[in-house]
Parts: sequence; C-alpha cells; structure tokens
Amino acid sequence: MLDIAVLPGEYAVCRLAAGSTLPYALSSGLRGADVVTVSWTSDGISVICPTDRAPAQAVLETTWRCLRVTAGVESAGTGSLAALVGPLAEARVSAVTFSTFDTDYLLVPAVRLTEGTAALQRAGHRVTG
Repeated sequence: MLDIAVLPGEYAVCRLAAGSTLPYALSSGLRGADVVTVSWTSDGISVICPTDRAPAQAVLETTWRCLRVTAGVESAGTGSLAALVGPLAEARVSAVTFSTFDTDYLLVPAVRLTEGTAALQRAGHRVTG
C-alpha cells in the first residue's frame, strides 16, 4: 500500500520543438507543491508543469491532475509504479508517469480523477487531497 497525495491545480503535458528555449517562468517562483519536469530528445522537448506555467508556444495535451507518492521511493520499494499504473489501466484511466530522485508522480486526466483515485483506493492505496 502506498500513500498518494493529489496535488492542487491542473497540469499540462506540453511539447516544444527541438531547440526551443525554455521560458524562465517554468523554474522561477515554484509554489509549495508545484512540480515541473523537462525531458529533451532530438525530436523535441517535453514539459510537464502546472497549466498556468505552460509555455505559450507549446502544443498542449488535455488537462491533467498530478498525484505524488508521499513515501520516498526507497520506502515504497521496487514495483511502486506498477502498483499504481496497474489499477489505473484496469479502470481504463490513462496515466503519464515520471520520477524524481525522491519519489514518483502520476498524471491522470482531470476528467477521470474520481475514477482514478477510486481505482487506487480499491487497490489498497491511501489517497489524500
């Protein structure tokens, strides 16, 4: 069982063209629970961030909600993402995942948040927020 917090606000999954410059607003003045992650490939730049920080020139996907595993990855152990993604897949709730040094994050479509958190709770996880 994992403890999961639903972070406040909505998130965007964005795509920028390869070689784009990232706006300073992505990293400046992050608020308490805000999370921003950036991945570079030769095909482009992917950004996950609070919707209000999404770069103006980015292509955006649907609005997402962000869930954070509140126990550190070292506490959760191997398979923590599988333990979360599996129940979401069974409930037919899409998920985008990413990890930091400290923990794991999942994004679920904002319109499916209720179904997603219910699926996680049925699987024995505690969800707050």
